[in-house]
Amino acid sequence: MRTSIVRALQIVPILLAGALLAGCNPAYNWRDHTSEDGRFKALFPAKPATLTRKVDLNGLQVEMTMTAAKVDNTTFAVGTAVAPDAARAQAALPAMRLALLRNIGAPDAAATGDLNVDVTGAGQGTPMHLSGRFAAKGNRVYQVIVLGPAGKTPPEQVEQFLTSFTSF
Repeated sequence: MRTSIVRALQIVPILLAGALLAGCNPAYNWRDHTSEDGRFKALFPAKPATLTRKVDLNGLQVEMTMTAAKVDNTTFAVGTAVAPDAARAQAALPAMRLALLRNIGAPDAAATGDLNVDVTGAGQGTPMHLSGRFAAKGNRVYQVIVLGPAGKTPPEQVEQFLTSFTSF
């Protein structure tokens, strides 16, 4: 009897380790990323890349820098741009939001003034889901988004990315 108890106690750590490893998702390799230029910090699920291009935010021409990582056809991205002043930065937020909604063919259902989005659209025939937050701090604008095939990205991964973002 004593030998079976000892054997059971030896197996428990192995079973626990197996259960923990089964819960890991190797596709998501979370890492801290700090952008001194963009003045933000976020957790990305893979090594991010950065790209800068000119965009039009409702008549305001700015250079937007996108820092993004892709996992399983889902993009996790932070976009930053600098407006001439704080008032124009705040005014640019709805234009940023609307441009993203149009990109995936989603309706602009937030006439309520809420800038956060959690919508599905059918951009180029494929149902895409967009979760995003938009903010301004001083003369800087931020968009923090997760965009991927509808129903494919685990909500806890989306939430981890969105809530990890901080501006400084």
